[in-house]
Amino acid sequence: MKETTSTKKLTLFALTWPIFIELLLHMLMGNADTLMLSQYSDNSVAAVGVANQIFYIVIVMFGFIAAGTSVLVAQYFGAKQFKQAGEISVISIAANFVFSLFLSVIVIIFSVQILNLMDLPNELMGEANTYLKIVGGTAFLQALIMTIGAIIRSYGFTKDTMYVTIGMNILNVIGNYLFIFGPFDIPVLGVLGVAISTVISKTLGLLAITYLLFKRIDKELPFKHLFKLPTTHLKNLLRIGVPSAGENLSYNGSQMVITIFITMIGTEALTTKVYAHNLMMLISLFSISIAQGTQILIGQLVGAKELNKAYVTCLKSLNKALVISLIFAVIFWLSSDSLFSIFTSNESIISVGATLLLLAIILEPGRAFNLIIISSLRATGDVKFPVYMAIFSMWGVAIPVAYFFGIYLGYGLVGIWLGFIADEWLRGIMMLWRWKTKAWEKKSFIHSQPKQKVAPTV
Repeated sequence: MKETTSTKKLTLFALTWPIFIELLLHMLMGNADTLMLSQYSDNSVAAVGVANQIFYIVIVMFGFIAAGTSVLVAQYFGAKQFKQAGEISVISIAANFVFSLFLSVIVIIFSVQILNLMDLPNELMGEANTYLKIVGGTAFLQALIMTIGAIIRSYGFTKDTMYVTIGMNILNVIGNYLFIFGPFDIPVLGVLGVAISTVISKTLGLLAITYLLFKRIDKELPFKHLFKLPTTHLKNLLRIGVPSAGENLSYNGSQMVITIFITMIGTEALTTKVYAHNLMMLISLFSISIAQGTQILIGQLVGAKELNKAYVTCLKSLNKALVISLIFAVIFWLSSDSLFSIFTSNESIISVGATLLLLAIILEPGRAFNLIIISSLRATGDVKFPVYMAIFSMWGVAIPVAYFFGIYLGYGLVGIWLGFIADEWLRGIMMLWRWKTKAWEKKSFIHSQPKQKVAPTV
């Protein structure tokens, strides 16, 4: 029997494990270009690294529509308003295609000027420009994959997007191998080949995920009536997406400032931070996966007006994330010497890194609070409060604390980590307070819409 939106039964575990695999693949395979290019040229690695930094900013710029899509589709699906869920899906795909196509054209036209803003050395400019024009110039492929993936996940089919991600990564690695190492007399193209491989894998991934969209969603998607659909849907997408994008931009901005602090400490500190951050991201993957699965569940529960169940679901997910993040933080700390030895033989880096992983035992549960509850609040439509708190805490707490302890008092990376801990726990406590106030119960984008007036009977 074909599994469709009407037959799908959701559990947190069923939603979460494919999301975890997908995120893990993104993290591990995201470095595939760098690892394989390192066998070709160090300059090529640097050029692609800088170009990807710009590409990631572009993704954040069009990613906000996908963020809004996941919330609204889940709410309408939970309310069994399948027609409206289909309308949201169509509008989000069309809107992100147009916006991302515009950004792609901008990148193609102004790629050199953008790279110059990064103060890129002349010897890297040629390869970076080639990569950015090809990959950044086809950013609309990534936008459509993200948007359609958000729709499919919101209907509960998280395994589908996982399979597409696996396929894309396999194709990308095969393409990289062919164009970098040149077996079977294939020309060695270096950065150009990596860019071509990336675009081909994303094109095939888009075709696959589009096929799954029509296969899984058994309600009609009204593409033919796109220009007749309610503009309210687009406004609601922006109401959710823009604040979410603001939170991401605020985080990235604050991290850049803190990175400047770390460069003041020294190159070795910066290297240690990179290694520690990569290891801690592996710990965070569990909380991120649970958060995304919880967001889908709560969005559907809010749409179905099962508010008490939504309230309990968030707290249960939080408890699981806290336990898992704490356990893995302890495991990583106990294995810190072995883990850091994978990257370096520098005893100083290994020693400081072990201390940072010890502090991660405090940091990661605090991060779990934010990941789970902010995703839950967003799923209900309560999007502004987390953004205001994020801006205040990141810039008013994390940065000052990191500077005071890390630079002024001279504690180095330990002081920087204290800034991270203060930020995560302050926001986490405030998010828990917000959730327990139940102010989010009145934020639903479905039930808060005004009722249509009915003419009085005579």
